Amino acid sequence: MIPSPLISRARAHMHRRGNFSLNRLLPNILTLLATCAGMTAIRFTLENKFEAAVIAIFVAAVLDGIDGRLARLLKATSTLGAQLDTLSDFVSFGIAPALLLFVWSLSQLRGFGWAMVVIYTICCALRLARFNAQLGIEPPAFAYNFFIGVPAPAAAVSAILPLILSFQFSDTLFRSPYFNVPIMAAVAALMVSPVATYSFKRIGVKRVWVLPTLLVIGGLAAFITTEPWATLAMITVLYLGSIPASHFAYRRLRRAAGGRGLSILKET
Repeated sequence: MIPSPLISRARAHMHRRGNFSLNRLLPNILTLLATCAGMTAIRFTLENKFEAAVIAIFVAAVLDGIDGRLARLLKATSTLGAQLDTLSDFVSFGIAPALLLFVWSLSQLRGFGWAMVVIYTICCALRLARFNAQLGIEPPAFAYNFFIGVPAPAAAVSAILPLILSFQFSDTLFRSPYFNVPIMAAVAALMVSPVATYSFKRIGVKRVWVLPTLLVIGGLAAFITTEPWATLAMITVLYLGSIPASHFAYRRLRRAAGGRGLSILKET
């Protein structure tokens, strides 16, 4: 076994030389993998492999949810990582779902359908740009468990909800561009809106709820393997249904804190 003083000197030597351990690079590696998933979703879209494209976007969303938390656990947060995460989000949750919806449905409206795609990507870019502008600003305590506006991964999944429903049911209704345009416009507006949404990955779990939480997660995993599209659609609908409750909870906490934090914007 290597004596601890030798390990300490080795780490100090690496620090002086500007080297990083592989553990500290893991969050950035996950972010790059999320970017790869987003680009792969675009490729599947161009090949009309819509189910594979949706799966790729979900993989990007899962990786995006992991990389930030892993960076905080490893104390490997950095400006480079934050900027890389933002660019990855724009590819995976701005460009990929917009192009997917255009090829699958909105292309029937020609120029108007493309205009909706552009508006969605602009709203995503504005949200991510606002996030970059807020880097280094510490939010008030009451706002810690909230995002302002729908975060990019949740917006992407919400925008492609009709596509997910079409896998479970039929294309007859859900593929209609007249059904998809209002949904895409509403999701785009929610991204840049002042509506507060829950940040579920920042909400702590009380000890008494640990076992039920694990059971729920296990049950969801089981349903995803047997009925993936119905389960993913249900999760998305429940998330959208939680938005009014989260916004009113945020407003109540803000009033209790004296109204501070009105302009705070946080991102995934």
